[in-house]
Amino acid sequence: MLDTRVTVTVHASDPLGRAGVVSHLQQQPSVEIVQDQGGAAAGKRVDTTGRAQEGGGEAAGTVAISLIDRFDDLAAAELRRLARGGEQRVVLIAGNLREPDLMTIVEYGVRAILWRHQATPQRLVQAVQSAARGEGDLPPDLISKLLTQVGQLRRSAVTSAAVAWAPTVGMAPREVDVLRLVADGLDTRQISEKLAYSERTVKNVLHALMTRLQLHNRAHAVAYALREGYI
Repeated sequence: MLDTRVTVTVHASDPLGRAGVVSHLQQQPSVEIVQDQGGAAAGKRVDTTGRAQEGGGEAAGTVAISLIDRFDDLAAAELRRLARGGEQRVVLIAGNLREPDLMTIVEYGVRAILWRHQATPQRLVQAVQSAARGEGDLPPDLISKLLTQVGQLRRSAVTSAAVAWAPTVGMAPREVDVLRLVADGLDTRQISEKLAYSERTVKNVLHALMTRLQLHNRAHAVAYALREGYI
């Protein structure tokens, strides 16, 4: 347990969802809910009945809780805002997350992630206190997925280094993986989801391949790979 109360701001586009999180935290003696400084009610605190109170100067939340159904552009922008400058530690409560989004969310500085259906009062307070101490808190299934992605990134880095020094003109394993999916008719976004790469990485892989082998477009690249027996 922390020696002092943790001040918390709660952020959700769904008023009912926000009310549920606030209700979970109101009776917790180790947590004090304050209004977001970016909002109209900055400087007001919220008592255990949910009424705003004047006084106390500027209200600064130690931990920001963000409640989302899924990770989209709006959710990404909000997480970046909350984590900007490192002044607040962010706890994310999510209904659904795609595996490729996980690394991005962690890179934004999110300290803890909870599945919405597992966000009991006790579990939520635990995540808030862990975030306030600067510690991470992830569900076991997300830890496994994050480790898998880190491993893939490390292997990709090793492969890229090997390709950079390779004396022959060929195709790297990840180039083959991307082209197989291109041949199957998948677009850049779908390929990035399948391989847990960013869309930029997929585009860079294809651009580097076509430049190196003097291929004109994706169809030409697929034809080359088929002819040379890569796919």
